[in-house]
Amino acid sequence: MIAIEITESGTPEVLKPTQCPVPTPSAGEVLIKVAAAGINRPDIMQRKGLYPPPPGASDIPGLEIAGTVVAIGENPTRLKEGDQVCALVTGGGYAEYCLASADLCLPVPRDMSLSEAAALPETFFTVWSNVFNRARLAAGETLFVHGGTSGIGTTAIQLAKAFDAKVFVTAGTEAKCRFCTELGADAAINYNEQDFAEEIRQLTSGKGVNVILDMIGGDYFPRNLKCMAFDARLVQIALQKGTTSEIDLLPIMLKRLTITGSTLRARDTAFKADIAKNLLENVWPLLDYGQIKPIIHATFPLKEAAQAHALMESGQHIGKIILTV
Repeated sequence: MIAIEITESGTPEVLKPTQCPVPTPSAGEVLIKVAAAGINRPDIMQRKGLYPPPPGASDIPGLEIAGTVVAIGENPTRLKEGDQVCALVTGGGYAEYCLASADLCLPVPRDMSLSEAAALPETFFTVWSNVFNRARLAAGETLFVHGGTSGIGTTAIQLAKAFDAKVFVTAGTEAKCRFCTELGADAAINYNEQDFAEEIRQLTSGKGVNVILDMIGGDYFPRNLKCMAFDARLVQIALQKGTTSEIDLLPIMLKRLTITGSTLRARDTAFKADIAKNLLENVWPLLDYGQIKPIIHATFPLKEAAQAHALMESGQHIGKIILTV
């Protein structure tokens, strides 16, 4: 099969097509003929040599796919050959065939293309796990998302609104801010022109927000604390502006704040399978009936993975970037 390998750590040009054997599914796994694969920030980090795959995972990048089940490993599974699914995988997505745990495969939503379905797993698993499970966002509360036009951001906006929360976001241009409000955000803050902590103070009449989903880190951390209401929860899921920050601990005590974070890739299959079950019950009906949808910015052929990475790093995209096979 054709797959995309990382020939060495570096710029997008290190992504090259290669020939490698088609993998064989083990017990509990299925082999999927890939129709499309999503591009995600962890792929960029892996390419740069900053985020190695966990033990046992493929060194081929790609954490989400959609396609057709063509082989099934040992042990009974609800899946059968010919089923069209999307799946969260620990690696191997940038290829013509990819292994996936049967428990992490979800049906392609009604009337959705395989390219659209490939945009679902990584962002929907991440948002559900962190916003709803870890941070316990409830109806009537306010979610604040940094990076509103990212794949995570566009998913978080739609899911939070679907479950009756208010949503504020940051984005880097007026056009991106406008897109976020058109998608459903109650307010969008241009972080290049506005002080987001001051804007949140005004938007909430000084009360602050209940949940923050942050992919930035660095100097955003102390500013996030200013945005938080009493008993608010901050979930850190990426660190685009660095891993360190100097903060005043007193607000954490006085406002009874909860600071947490997570990464998804290294978690075990049982943990992810529980998320899959929750998504199937609570979110897939919304996708089936078109109440929410993945936002696709661009698609590239598999062999143009380098160009797709370059687009993601440019920051010009809104929503997901997809490789098609």
